[in-house]
Amino acid sequence: MNPANVVQSSAVRTDTFFDDVLDGLSRPAKTLPSKYLYDERGSQLFDQICELDEYYVTRTELAIMQQHASSIARQIDTDVMLVEYGSGSSLKTRVLLDALSRPAAYVPVDISEEHLLKTAERLRLAYSGLNVLPVVADFTQPFRLPDCEPPASHVAFYFPGSTIGNFTPPQAGELLQQMAAMLGQQGGLLIGIDLQKDIDVLHAAYDDREGVTAAFSLNLLNRINRELGGNFDSDRFEHRAVYNTLHHRIEISIVSLADQVVSIGDHAIDFAAGEAILTEYSHKYTVDGFATFARKYGFQLHKSWTDAQNYFAVLHLVIE
Repeated sequence: MNPANVVQSSAVRTDTFFDDVLDGLSRPAKTLPSKYLYDERGSQLFDQICELDEYYVTRTELAIMQQHASSIARQIDTDVMLVEYGSGSSLKTRVLLDALSRPAAYVPVDISEEHLLKTAERLRLAYSGLNVLPVVADFTQPFRLPDCEPPASHVAFYFPGSTIGNFTPPQAGELLQQMAAMLGQQGGLLIGIDLQKDIDVLHAAYDDREGVTAAFSLNLLNRINRELGGNFDSDRFEHRAVYNTLHHRIEISIVSLADQVVSIGDHAIDFAAGEAILTEYSHKYTVDGFATFARKYGFQLHKSWTDAQNYFAVLHLVIE
């Protein structure tokens, strides 16, 4: 496995990372883009989060995929180029690939090159007859779909894990609009959304007892130290997750435990005790509400599947 396996590389450059970090930490309300949580270590920690008892999201979505795999595959149809936004551990992807008839290619798209290439290689070994064409990219920006032989009859995007919930409504709308433009009239989008539910269930899922989610958050500070010459002491910060009932979202922050000054290269950043760096949103939806939202950006709800507790939904959207 080597960089030649990558069909296209448009990963975030170090100078872009540096600029984004300085911009976010220089604002009156500090923030860091959630996409930077997913370096190699962050991706490994997120895989561990997905296995936690408290984190219902992955196992619930996986159960939906397993129960309805045949029905879902029929919506996607044969000879498809399946493009997955965020490759993850590919557990749900394997369920989908097993159910699909004659997929032309599988295209995992992820910002973490090392994690992506390992996932792609595992899938090549598991599916010897399948074109696996990894794309290293920030999928919030336009990217080029790879060519495949034989050609696919159509393209389907797969966006699991309710990752769409990490975006503000304007950002999510922009991403959906971009997807619609890339798909064209023959394409479709299979997307997972986390549904609104009891707040205690949400708090447990995003602040687990074992501290894996906290380690995932604080790894971002360690990444800044490694890649940008920062001197964050992660022991002087803590992970915090709260639910915003007005906007129906979990808000995740890294909170300073003391007055302190942190250096990133030649730049000094002041922190007050209790000051937060917002790192991530996780919006919670209703099926009807998300369908109405997606319609504004060119998609129509074709079919949906949910679990018995109504915790999660998988939607198939088509171009209007």
